[in-house]
Amino acid sequence: MDFFVGDQTFEKGMHVRRSVLGDTHVDKANSKINDFNADFQSFITNYAWGEIWTRPGLSKPTKSLITMSMLIALNRPTEFKMHVKAAFNNGVTVDEIKEVIMQSALYCGLPAANDAFHLAQEVFKENDINF
Repeated sequence: MDFFVGDQTFEKGMHVRRSVLGDTHVDKANSKINDFNADFQSFITNYAWGEIWTRPGLSKPTKSLITMSMLIALNRPTEFKMHVKAAFNNGVTVDEIKEVIMQSALYCGLPAANDAFHLAQEVFKENDINF
């Protein structure tokens, strides 16, 4: 990766962030950077995307599945929808998303899983993904 995107954490982070979330999402987020949130955006790119998502121990699909399950548990619907959409960029299937939600039903509760099913289906519909 260093050869293609550079060896700086921010550069690596931005590359992974774009590959997972897509250019449209990242460009939209970057267009909203201002004096108030610039440090936070830098933090996300460096730490989350440049330090954690670039680690070699787990595949991107596995990271996506784990992230979705944690977002279900934490009741973070906006981030959950964003990561459902992003999961397809990492090769995750509709069936794998379904299984993560089913697993979450057991450990996070039925209301959390019910919400997650509705949110995932919204993402599928918005992106013309058949299920």
